[in-house]
Amino acid sequence: MSHQAIEFPEEIIRAKKLANIADSAIRIPIINIKFGLDFLVGLIPVAGDIIMFLVAYRIIRLGRKIGIPKPLRNKMIRNSVIDFLLGFVPAIGDFIDLFYKANNANVKLMEDWWLEQSRAKSHHSN
Repeated sequence: MSHQAIEFPEEIIRAKKLANIADSAIRIPIINIKFGLDFLVGLIPVAGDIIMFLVAYRIIRLGRKIGIPKPLRNKMIRNSVIDFLLGFVPAIGDFIDLFYKANNANVKLMEDWWLEQSRAKSHHSN
């Protein structure tokens, strides 16, 4: 693509904001670990994990809205289900939440797909 910056659709921008809040909005300075509401809300047994799964589901729906293909959405769903199920493992699941950032990973998949589509469109228009 030329030197023009790729503009992401509003859905990806919203998904990225949600993922940041869920996965990495807070940073522990000395050890440089980021976490978000997924970790904090996930400390509430069952209800916290369900609430955060609904946030993950919203991100997946935003991906569907921009046309992300089903195989990629299935990968996003798998990431979110793994995160959800890990939340049910006492203590260990909460600790893993500090490192397993399913929402950020799903947004990265969305961004990569969008960039690939944009490059393909640009290539075909030249």
